[in-house]
Amino acid sequence: MIHTHTLPNGLRIVHRYFPSEISYCGVVINAGTRDEYPGESGMAHFVEHMLFKGTTKRRAHHIANRMENVGGDLNAYTTKEETFYYATFLEDYFSRATELLSDILFHSVFSPRQIEREREVILDEINSYHDTPSELIYDDFENLFYRGHDMGHYILGEEETLTAFGKEQIQHFMSRQYHPSEMVFFSFGKTPFARIVRQVERYFSLSHDQLPRKMRTAPAPVVSFRKEIQKNTTQTHVMLGYPAFSFHHPRRYALYLLNNVLGGGSLNSRLNASLREKHGLAYLVESSVTLYSDSGLLSIYFACDPKQRDKCIRLIGKEIEKMKSKELTPMQLSLAKRQWKGQLGIASENNENSALALGKQLLHFQRYTPLEEVFAHIDAITSSQLKEVANEVFADAASALIYY
Repeated sequence: MIHTHTLPNGLRIVHRYFPSEISYCGVVINAGTRDEYPGESGMAHFVEHMLFKGTTKRRAHHIANRMENVGGDLNAYTTKEETFYYATFLEDYFSRATELLSDILFHSVFSPRQIEREREVILDEINSYHDTPSELIYDDFENLFYRGHDMGHYILGEEETLTAFGKEQIQHFMSRQYHPSEMVFFSFGKTPFARIVRQVERYFSLSHDQLPRKMRTAPAPVVSFRKEIQKNTTQTHVMLGYPAFSFHHPRRYALYLLNNVLGGGSLNSRLNASLREKHGLAYLVESSVTLYSDSGLLSIYFACDPKQRDKCIRLIGKEIEKMKSKELTPMQLSLAKRQWKGQLGIASENNENSALALGKQLLHFQRYTPLEEVFAHIDAITSSQLKEVANEVFADAASALIYY
């Protein structure tokens, strides 16, 4: 059962009842990397780190121990469009988690000493990321895919901007982007909803001076590119990409199913069957869909011997052409739907991810979509729709390509 409520300051509350001793609650904020102005690259992520580093009544170690001391956990992460802060705990400690989240969101102090210390931590995080080409290539690709737009820079930021961040810049960003009306408090567990509302009203009914939010603009159409980035790697890492839909698009379910059939991470995907099983050219090949509020992309990643790169690209092209030219048979479509529904069903057993999805859905869609409704959308997909989506998304032979 889903319950919702809105505070006078605009903060929304959503709760999903689930009979478990383990509960989850948190706040998702409609603020991410794309909400940074030039010179602020990495600020959304930097703020996320700094909210763990001291408030008017707690030092950093007090924040770290507040949930840990009762066997719980406090965590956070930043995306291009959102920032999440959330806790996992035994249900008895719901009030403790709620108060702590409020404290770090509204009463952080941003001491110069902690700013300098955390700056070094993030610079080290950036360096470690550069040592993982299979992950770094996704960010390098998006930076080129959205070049010239707010979406086209690293979530972690750049050294030259990070070194300029201080208390004033952090507070300015939060005053501009951390409006209660752009926040959703989400809860997943067996805590009574009336108690949740009382606790959130107690700790989140705050109103601060707010600056005008940065307005978001949709990215321009992608200009095709092919780029080599020099990296000292034994394998070549390759990513191809194509403009796709936003997460509001009515055909997004068909796009997700198309991706699952093509290369969605399963051993029986068409790309894995071709590049790995049939030709033995790549250990890993997969496609993924990344959808935002006003844009999206479908990307294909693989790593192989540099001598086999072009052959792998040609084989991927053949599989794409099959999706564009030939409809799935009724049996193939039925199996594809069954597989995806099974994957979603298994994934829904991860309660932490379910809690996070609950908050994100209310933030962007103003409602929660139950699994049964998702299944109904999947059941309604036809082979002709998949073919149409394939021809729309893969209109260019290779819209974008980078490799190390």
